[in-house]
Amino acid sequence: MDLGQVRRGVDMGPSAMRYAGLIEGIKELGFDVVDYGDITIHRSSNGSKQEQNLKNLQEVIKTSEELCRDLDQILSKGGFPLVLGGDHSMSIGSIAGISKHYKNLGVIWYDAHTDLNTADTSPSGNIHGMPLAINLGLGHPLLTEIGGYSPKVKRENIVIIGARSIDEGERELIKQEGIKVFTMHEIDRKGMTAVMEEAISYLKDRTDGVHLSLDLDALDPVDAPGVGTPVLGGVTYRESHLAMEMLAESGMITSAEFVEVNPILDNKNQTADIAVELVASLLGKKLI
Repeated sequence: MDLGQVRRGVDMGPSAMRYAGLIEGIKELGFDVVDYGDITIHRSSNGSKQEQNLKNLQEVIKTSEELCRDLDQILSKGGFPLVLGGDHSMSIGSIAGISKHYKNLGVIWYDAHTDLNTADTSPSGNIHGMPLAINLGLGHPLLTEIGGYSPKVKRENIVIIGARSIDEGERELIKQEGIKVFTMHEIDRKGMTAVMEEAISYLKDRTDGVHLSLDLDALDPVDAPGVGTPVLGGVTYRESHLAMEMLAESGMITSAEFVEVNPILDNKNQTADIAVELVASLLGKKLI
């Protein structure tokens, strides 16, 4: 899906990750894999429409509801859901389908952005900058009530890692709600090992499952050039592998999504290749 913003190309992200050997790589780790394919996205023939400072609102609602239903059904069968994107607005539907299976779902938001805008604070009206706020129950009711309930996650069950592009309204919300955020300042100062240890310790006893929402723009554009909204000064390739390896060792991640891979802006599928490698690390792949 690329309806959550205006830059085309991220809708091809799942194909790029499959092409990079995602399914084969997971199978090599010993997992049974069922690929449920893509959700068909119904784009308006009239181009991008904006309602109440929300671009493509109706299309995002429809897609989110379908993804929510699909994930609800898949989780009812057991297993580990891995969702491929697409822009980050897809997490409205994914977390709605996942959270209903947990009493206290935790969310690790690995992203250059905090995605805590609402229609009132967003400078652009792009819904891909709003999904974490929506999952907190803040925003348009047709979005917050996807799946028939709200909120999907509690503020104290969220950890944001890698943030370095934060709008004023998001900054105020973070302070107001006391949301746990490790910006690039903390990563630079403490190191990724300390940040991940603190994040894991923070979530481990208060949650009964943890969803990883990883936006490839968390990585520096030098390593991951093919993303929808690149921001300089990001997490390195090796730091991201370390983060995934530590999450794998913790055993706490129960679902994941990898989003914002844009093959049009990429260099020889470099970003999709990195996404596939990070999935493998998250699922337990080790060097030795």
